[in-house]
Amino acid sequence: MMSRILIVDDAKFMRMTLSNILIKAGHEVIGEGENGEQGIRLFRELKPDIVTMDITMPVLSGLEAVKQITTEFSDALVIMCSAMGQQKMVVEAIEAGAKDFIVKPFDENRVIEAVSRVLD
Repeated sequence: MMSRILIVDDAKFMRMTLSNILIKAGHEVIGEGENGEQGIRLFRELKPDIVTMDITMPVLSGLEAVKQITTEFSDALVIMCSAMGQQKMVVEAIEAGAKDFIVKPFDENRVIEAVSRVLD
C-alpha cells in the first residue's frame, strides 16, 4: 500500500537515503524537515500517513517533536530513527507515542517492514 511519508532528520544524507528506500518501495515522500520544529510544522501542513523522525536533532529533538505531534494528533503514525546505543531514547519515544523504530545505518528491508507494520 502506498503511503504519504514525511522524513525528519538533520542529516541531508540520511533524508536522501531514506527517501530513496521509500520511493523504491512505492511510497510517496511528501516533505522533509531538518529538526523537530520543522517536523511539527510540516506534519500540521501536510498531514502525512507516516512520519520518520530522527531522535537527536538541533532546535527541537525528535523526542520532543513526537510528544507534541502525538498530543495534537492522537492517530499520528511515527517511526523513530536512531543510531545504535540510543535504546533508552527509543523506549522514551515509544512511550511518547512512536509506533516503531529503525536503526541507522538503514537496512532497506527493515525500513520497509517497519512502514508496513505501522500501516497494518
